[in-house]
Amino acid sequence: MKVAIGGPLKLAFRPWVEGLENVPAEGPAILASNHLSFSDSFFLPAVLDRKVTFIAKAEYFTTPGVKGRMTAAFFKGVGQLPVDRSGARGAGEAAIRSGIEVLKRGELFGIYPEGTRSPDGRLYRGKPGGLARVALATGAPVLPVAMIDTEKIQPPGQVVPKLMRPGIRIGKPLDFTRYQGMEHDRFVLRAVTDEVMYEIMKLSGQEYVDMYATAMKRQLAEAAKAEKEAEKAEREAEKAHRAAVARADKEQAEKLRAAMEQADRKETGGPSER
Repeated sequence: MKVAIGGPLKLAFRPWVEGLENVPAEGPAILASNHLSFSDSFFLPAVLDRKVTFIAKAEYFTTPGVKGRMTAAFFKGVGQLPVDRSGARGAGEAAIRSGIEVLKRGELFGIYPEGTRSPDGRLYRGKPGGLARVALATGAPVLPVAMIDTEKIQPPGQVVPKLMRPGIRIGKPLDFTRYQGMEHDRFVLRAVTDEVMYEIMKLSGQEYVDMYATAMKRQLAEAAKAEKEAEKAEREAEKAHRAAVARADKEQAEKLRAAMEQADRKETGGPSER
């Protein structure tokens, strides 16, 4: 990853970095980052000397077909951990356990607390699950990370990235050992997650939205669907209007033709006049 992709990535995009001194040279740590683009998982590891193991959505590992198998092989090769975002607890619990194992080995564990990419570049509410539970179960420090402008390089759906400089800000480590052993207290999990998101917000300068990104994506999808249905209804109404106008014109033309024929018969004399 670092030799084949990291080097060319840094050479081509020249990412700027602040706060590298906050990343420990050894020992476990959690990198909690905002999530603007698919490329976030490439730029952050590229600028670090140490390996970072991220949680990745399960679809990257289960998509069928040749492309799906290649994607799964790549993510497995760089040590990514699958997580099921559909609400099935089994896969999510497995990912949390895997994250804990990564930290127990003294490695870096990367996670996106928002749970998915931001749909509009704003920072959304963190999910009080993986991040807080892993942090409290291991006592590992949490480093807030802000990715800057990566959504401009590769927006969702864009295959070829735009050449421009992204930025990465790494904040000072946050210590949550005061809550250790309380990883099943939902209020503690929320407090830990909110503190991390606040630090990410300060680093990134993003507008904060107090709702989950997944909920916003549903709203946007529903709005797009409603707009599409409204456009369809408008087209159908316009089509019906044009058909009604055409029928009215046809009826008017038939009446006019009948009137002209009647007038013509009167001028030439009909059978009753003869």
